[in-house]
Amino acid sequence: MTARVPYLASTQTTVDQNRIIDLDGSLQKSRKIRVVEALVIAALVFITATIGSRATIPNIPGWYEGLIKPSFNPPNWIFGPVWTLLYAVMTYAAWRVFGRLETQRDKIKFSLVFIAQLFFNALWSIVFFGMHNPAVALLVVVFLEASVIAMILVFAKYDRTAAFTQLPYAAWVAFASLLNLAIVLLNPA
Repeated sequence: MTARVPYLASTQTTVDQNRIIDLDGSLQKSRKIRVVEALVIAALVFITATIGSRATIPNIPGWYEGLIKPSFNPPNWIFGPVWTLLYAVMTYAAWRVFGRLETQRDKIKFSLVFIAQLFFNALWSIVFFGMHNPAVALLVVVFLEASVIAMILVFAKYDRTAAFTQLPYAAWVAFASLLNLAIVLLNPA
């Protein structure tokens, strides 16, 4: 069922249950669809964060504290707040971008890069902390950084602001890569 409704007193729109179609031809998703998209993206990010936390937290006392770390290693308490902020901004940026995707091909491209970086994000925590294997984790973090950069490039095609908000994530992963490398060098197997 569609209906004509006034839009800013001068434009007419056609409304159906999923989209608002302005007379100028532009499409806008309904609020309900956008909320569902936000919830799905947030759930994916939350699952990734949970996997990472479950692999990390039990291994900080004991194993991680027993490693020789470089002088630039930040205090342990900083990682939680930083990752929380990065995950929150990532969720918002992904939601912004997804709202601008119109074709199935664009949605697939977005999903591939977004899920790839989430996969490598969780995998790094599992390998580094859960498996106590910094050497293999170094390889994983290289793939993570590459997937974050790929995500930023895809985001930039649709929403430069969203892409820009992911630069701190790329910088943090680059720093984590350097830290991971230093731990490998300081703790030969």
